[in-house]
Amino acid sequence: MMASLPTIKQLRYLLALSKTLNFTKAAEMCFVGQSTLSAGLKELEDALGVQLVERDKHSVSMTPIGKGVVDRALQLIAQVDDLVEFVESAAGTMLGSIKLGVIPTIAPFLLPSLLSKMRERYPDLKVILREDLSDKLIDKLNRHELDFALIALPYDTTGFLVKELFDDEFWLIGNQNDPDLKNKEIQLSHKLTDRLLLLEEGHCLRDHTLKACKKSALTDHESIEATSLLTLVQMVESDLGIALLPEMAVKSGLLKQTKLIARPLTAPAPKRIIALVARLSTARIEEFNALVSVIKS
Repeated sequence: MMASLPTIKQLRYLLALSKTLNFTKAAEMCFVGQSTLSAGLKELEDALGVQLVERDKHSVSMTPIGKGVVDRALQLIAQVDDLVEFVESAAGTMLGSIKLGVIPTIAPFLLPSLLSKMRERYPDLKVILREDLSDKLIDKLNRHELDFALIALPYDTTGFLVKELFDDEFWLIGNQNDPDLKNKEIQLSHKLTDRLLLLEEGHCLRDHTLKACKKSALTDHESIEATSLLTLVQMVESDLGIALLPEMAVKSGLLKQTKLIARPLTAPAPKRIIALVARLSTARIEEFNALVSVIKS
């Protein structure tokens, strides 16, 4: 029989270590000393009567049963966090802070206006931002490290609350003297898709571009990939190829002070859908709806 039940603090220590596989980094995540974290994990192992962590001078890993405990601890901590959020929301909405994740191909174009309007409408609500790729934002939502995520669809959001906000069509960009961009609207032909440059792996815009081209890969430029939209624009300006940009990026002035032009694609133009995502269990539903309303406005 267990001498005592695990504590929330001990479970948080375990989750931090499973994420970092490093005692120093895990202690920093939990804002405690390494000795405190180590002692807490030892107490957890003693309480459960099993070894959760395998460690030596060179590495740290979770034991098989440790991995199972981590999976269950994630669910327990999520429920505890939901409980706290429920109580806080019951005490008053539109107060305190919300943690919003945004993908890099949306953040610089939508956030300035969004944050300004949120401050104007809800001065007592603080929006804490985290910019990251879609898969990492979804993971952070699951771990309760974020309240909401602003991403682009199509993307697998099974098991989440999803609100589609607006369509964001793709435009083709290239140099002003490019003969393939002389028309006011462009048909995305095989000749053009063979010249397209991409963002690196992990960016959903890369997948959206490939889907627009109805390809699984673009062979000519496999070794030339951009880390950001700004780099992608610079690569196009250097005559390395052409690219698809979201309409919000084009209309934000990203091409100003360049020698590039942007052309809309012929209907039906390929597009992505901007969406706000939350956990189905979220207790911040009023804040979620407020963000939806502000973004749509």
